[in-house]
Amino acid sequence: MSDPGAPIYRTMREIAEDERPRERLLTHGPERMSEADLVAIVLGSGNRGENVLDFARRIIEGAGGLAGLARSDGLAMQRIRGLGPARAAQLAAAIELGRRVQQLDPDARPSLTTPEAVFALLAGRFVGKSKEQLYVLGVDARGRLIGAPQPIGGGVNAITIRPSEIFREAIVLEATSVILVHNHPSGDPRPSPQDVATTARLIAAAKLLDIGVLDHVILGHGRWVSMKREGYAFGDRDVFE
Repeated sequence: MSDPGAPIYRTMREIAEDERPRERLLTHGPERMSEADLVAIVLGSGNRGENVLDFARRIIEGAGGLAGLARSDGLAMQRIRGLGPARAAQLAAAIELGRRVQQLDPDARPSLTTPEAVFALLAGRFVGKSKEQLYVLGVDARGRLIGAPQPIGGGVNAITIRPSEIFREAIVLEATSVILVHNHPSGDPRPSPQDVATTARLIAAAKLLDIGVLDHVILGHGRWVSMKREGYAFGDRDVFE
């Protein structure tokens, strides 16, 4: 006996053509589409007993909304029932394309002239992370982000990568300066002696590559420390004046 309270399942073929996400996008444009519609188009198909629109709504809800979905990587997405490696990769790729499009217009690129702006940009990426991750953010002469933020290996305390590899993307992007960012999963953003020593070595290496290091921001749980502002490894002058 069926559950009278259960939602009625309809295949996409049973949904009127002018209500289907793909057709509506082509007719009305993407700006008129809901978040679930757009996710449904990326996915392409649903699961047994669940059409793609219902599946898309469940994915967004399971990720904690669109912001949570944007913070999720391909592995985290696969925790959602029915979302396997292939479609998780499709979603992750679509989200990354959206991030990169923002970098095309210089005026749309985030301005990272303060450690507060760095925290706002990356804090969400570290939510739930149990390991340290290092980001090297390339910026132009006006402090605007160049490229898309990507983690490099492990955190500062686990770095075995050569400095040339750490700064490789900054060189490719012709960034005039970089901002180092890493997280402390313990939640305490205060720099360790090893953080300070490693930062000093990276500053020296970047100088040889003719790249400036503006700051090293350490993120904790809702808190951050600017090593530049606090004078760790940088001296007393505050670059973010």
